[in-house]
Amino acid sequence: MNATQEKTSVTARELYHLLLEGRAIELIDVRTPAEFAAAHIPQARNEPLDRLWPHTGPVYLVCRSGARAERATGKCPQGIVVEGGTEAWIEAGLPVDRSPRKVISLERQVRIAAGTLVLVGAILGWLVHPGFFGLSAFVGAGLIFAGVTDFCGMAILLSKMWWNQ
Repeated sequence: MNATQEKTSVTARELYHLLLEGRAIELIDVRTPAEFAAAHIPQARNEPLDRLWPHTGPVYLVCRSGARAERATGKCPQGIVVEGGTEAWIEAGLPVDRSPRKVISLERQVRIAAGTLVLVGAILGWLVHPGFFGLSAFVGAGLIFAGVTDFCGMAILLSKMWWNQ
């Protein structure tokens, strides 16, 4: 990396060593408040992606796995993404602050909701009216769209629910 290139990501261990050195680092966790409360890097501040304000200076961005942190760089042009997110931090055996309360990750919530809607659509389509099969097809199309574009409307909706606040 030459002098004109800026670092756009760090590993969990690299960030940990920077923190140990006592560097003044602004570390923002862009997950929902409930996910943040469940487990987070001790020095992180919670600023959910949908409420993230633009940052002009260097800021380290972390989420569960890295995808939301990547998206956050749109609001933080000098954002440095923690590769693998909190999952990589925990897998590396680094310290985390944990809540005693059990929290279901946003990704799991999406899988539960999508699976429930597909099953309900299939059951209603079989027992009530074939038109209900459209619900299952709609959810399937939404999952394909989310996989291709990395944009999940269901995750955005679920992140705003009271239990994720």
